[in-house]
Amino acid sequence: MCLVAFAWKTTPEADLVLVGNRDELHARPTAAMDWWNGPDLLAGRDLTAGGTWFGVDRRGRLGVITNLRGAQTPSDPPSRGTLIPAFLGGATSPSAFLEQLSSTAATYAGFTLLLADRDEVAVLTSTETQGPTLLAPGVFALSNGPIGTDWPKIRKSRARLQDRLRQPLVGAADLLALLDDRSTVADQDLPDTGIGLALERRLAPQFIVHPDYGTRSATAILRSAHEVHCVEQHFSPAGDMLDRREFRFRPKP
Repeated sequence: MCLVAFAWKTTPEADLVLVGNRDELHARPTAAMDWWNGPDLLAGRDLTAGGTWFGVDRRGRLGVITNLRGAQTPSDPPSRGTLIPAFLGGATSPSAFLEQLSSTAATYAGFTLLLADRDEVAVLTSTETQGPTLLAPGVFALSNGPIGTDWPKIRKSRARLQDRLRQPLVGAADLLALLDDRSTVADQDLPDTGIGLALERRLAPQFIVHPDYGTRSATAILRSAHEVHCVEQHFSPAGDMLDRREFRFRPKP
């Protein structure tokens, strides 16, 4: 994913609330969210490298990964998309998994990886040297930088989720509109991440519409002790919704 807003233990209706947009080349082959054979994993699949950007297992554990803008890519790196299936296919806690990963994180193309189970939410950025960070309950947003990066679309996403949580949550689909803002950002408010002004402008909106690279899907999840509700929408290069997939299941203990 390239933009994620999430709330951890801030509402009695769900211990974890998350919504995210996946920005990618429209030509890159992708399979829609579904249950994978082998690991008990619900996720979309990148058909080029075989991994995923978001996944949840039958216990309600989940993972989200974003790429890291400006990070140097090592030669012949392993696929970042395999990290989420590796976590969800085991029983290691988020912080322990990320602690183990931190020693080899630099061998991957740059990433920030967010993992959650029932007890903790932890995050690791591949270029950071202090290891994983455990998050306290709160409302957060994450894009193509370390947790705490303060870009306009990150601030907007966090604020919109905070506002939404002041109202009752009906279902995961209600969250998808939170990251559907396609408005441009004034040049003076753009970050300078080293990619040039034209590309900063193109990537600044929450929802990116472009014929080659843009927002291809949006995913939302509500997780409580009784139910995991997950919805994924897919979009055309013009930003039109193509379809929606919805899953509900009772998490295993």
